[in-house]
Amino acid sequence: MGLEVLYSLRGFFGTFGAGQLFLLRIIVNMPYALARPRLIIRQVYVTGVQSLVVIMLAGFFVGMVLALQAHLTLSRFGAEDTIGMVAALGLVRELGPVVTALLFAGRAGTALSSEIGLMRATDQLSGMEMMAVDPIKRVVVPRFLGGVIAMPILAVIFSAMGIFGAWLEGVIILGVDEGAFWSQMQAQVDLRDDVMSGVIKSFFFGIAASLLAVFEGYNCVPTAEGVGRATTRGVVHTSLTVLVLNFMLTAWLLGGN
Repeated sequence: MGLEVLYSLRGFFGTFGAGQLFLLRIIVNMPYALARPRLIIRQVYVTGVQSLVVIMLAGFFVGMVLALQAHLTLSRFGAEDTIGMVAALGLVRELGPVVTALLFAGRAGTALSSEIGLMRATDQLSGMEMMAVDPIKRVVVPRFLGGVIAMPILAVIFSAMGIFGAWLEGVIILGVDEGAFWSQMQAQVDLRDDVMSGVIKSFFFGIAASLLAVFEGYNCVPTAEGVGRATTRGVVHTSLTVLVLNFMLTAWLLGGN
């Protein structure tokens, strides 16, 4: 039992160190990708635009549930007019960035890992190296940057759709006063402290989710089973990393207020 724990810790720190070196290689090779913006724009489309339907639907229903739960609780104190403020704060500060990152890991992250893993399994990456083309520059960096750029945009869209869902549930279905719904939200939600807090979180989540997805795909065992395992590891590791990062970033951002 003790040896198993020791081996697990050694494996964790070994993978963590390899991930840091992989991130360093990405940063060093960023100028190449930035000089070819078409590669990055295509990845923003693949990871961002193609995830829009999932993000919008999830945000809409999360907003509706938030309004429903808030109305049930706040109506006991005669404060149901604050539903808009409660839903907006919950969405832009916490649920928007976190749920978007988890959905990103399940949708775009798996696509990135499996795509790069398949290129590894079919020797496409080796073929690039034989032609003196660095796969990190050509394949990994554009996908990493595409995910980092797409994540904050998706989080903002998720929160906007959540607020729309909260308005539909609270105002149209439950009969909360529309003027109070919007005025409470405008009065209590601060652009710099609340909205920017969510954007900063989603930016860091984008770095973590994109890095883990491309790292697992690039370093997978070049077999069909290896690609599948790498894809699963990417989702699990990204989900845990996002939750841990969320706690650390929340403590940091609240400490700065």
